[in-house]
Amino acid sequence: MIKSIKGQLILFILVSIGLIYHNLNNIEFTGDERFLSIRVLYFFIMIFSVFNAGLFTQKYIQSKKKQ
Repeated sequence: MIKSIKGQLILFILVSIGLIYHNLNNIEFTGDERFLSIRVLYFFIMIFSVFNAGLFTQKYIQSKKKQ
């Protein structure tokens, strides 16, 4: 596990960008409905990842202000 806050922030941002890229490349509005629940679950995981990266960005900024 990465112990520094800056390293964790970079990791979370890269994961969020990767999930967004993958999700937007594989979006199908007119596809078959067999895998709809999996796509919706993957979309919510992407939103949670972006939210987590935002929270970590706030934590990183606050730790820089204290120093």
